[in-house]
Amino acid sequence: MFAEIITIGDEILIGQIVDTNSVFIAKELNKIGISVYQITSVQDEKVHILQALEEARSRAQIVIMTGGLGPTKDDITKRTLCEYFNDTMVESKEVLHNVEKLFKQYISTPISEVNRRQALVPSKATVLHNAYGTAPGMWILEAGTAYVSMPGVPFEMRNLMINAVIPKIAETFKRPYILHKTFITYGVGESAIAAKIADWEDGLPPFVKLAYLPNLGKVRLRLSAKGEDKDLLAKTVEEESKKLYAIIGDIIHGLEDDQAIENVVAKLFTAKKLTLSTAESFTGGKIAQQITAIPGASVYFKGSVVSYATEAKIEVLGVPKDLVDAHSVVSSEVAVSMAKNVRKLMKTDFGIATTGNAGPTKGDSDAEVGTVYIAIATPNDVIVAQFMMGNHREKIVQKATNKAFELLQKEILKF
Repeated sequence: MFAEIITIGDEILIGQIVDTNSVFIAKELNKIGISVYQITSVQDEKVHILQALEEARSRAQIVIMTGGLGPTKDDITKRTLCEYFNDTMVESKEVLHNVEKLFKQYISTPISEVNRRQALVPSKATVLHNAYGTAPGMWILEAGTAYVSMPGVPFEMRNLMINAVIPKIAETFKRPYILHKTFITYGVGESAIAAKIADWEDGLPPFVKLAYLPNLGKVRLRLSAKGEDKDLLAKTVEEESKKLYAIIGDIIHGLEDDQAIENVVAKLFTAKKLTLSTAESFTGGKIAQQITAIPGASVYFKGSVVSYATEAKIEVLGVPKDLVDAHSVVSSEVAVSMAKNVRKLMKTDFGIATTGNAGPTKGDSDAEVGTVYIAIATPNDVIVAQFMMGNHREKIVQKATNKAFELLQKEILKF
């Protein structure tokens, strides 16, 4: 079963915003056995929307639209749906009550006639309640194809998708099962992994596929199984997973979503009742950001010093100036001093530090662009490692961040 996603809005086409809605919708559809055939972005213009709807109908059983709903002239989707289905607008008492309720509770300005017009919907549409906004979701089933329209505001769309659209699709359509399992590997490149697992990959059943998803410093391996027998899919994926672990288990650091390496590190620190602090230079707080994105991080993570400038390393972290003068700010000696000092400053069990040259110029050091040092101070020792991570600034920062978590996991497992 196929779905198509149509995003409506000039702001997407001119690059003013990133279309995160399609990513979310595609993931949720895939969870219930629906494959996305195509994603299309169109202007806030009736002719383009009508054309996109007609083309999608020829390929998909579910057409999902986001955007083009609002209290002003942006409200083009409802009018276009009426034209497409030869329909007329009617007032929805449910939507009007929701608009009035939201204004009463959260909005200080009086409700206007423009806002009340949000309650006008195509007569053929089933209203999907939007708990977080005035623009309703809508569902129209025509000739076996479901047309869904949702607001483009991400948090409104996500709530509608999870609580209204997915359940309605599930009760309306019979779908195959799609099962994914994504392994996250660190430290070995895509081609090297492919060579190691070639025989295993060639022996996969025809209904199981493997995809390589390389990223900065890590490679994700996604097993996908699709079919009518859910138990068979689960059993096969589990069996193939065990075979994969037997070949490259030493570089698999977890599973995507619930066991990304930063989640694994978080669980280890929490379980072992150990604490962590970070001292970041060229990574600019990215390690700390990924740590604090996980709920409950305050149990083990005590803080970070983003000592971007050399002066901050000396004056805040207490790195000796003569150490910097003797070895350069990008050096193993400075990385070690940063890790030890942030551990002492924050009174934590572990301290991790990064210093390096992400480019495009050499800055305060003569080290080549791409030179990275990562140091970890533990209750027993300090380890430091040097890496060369290429010449692209963004890649260097993200690769170093991933490597920091990889090294941190290895060290905490010793305790």
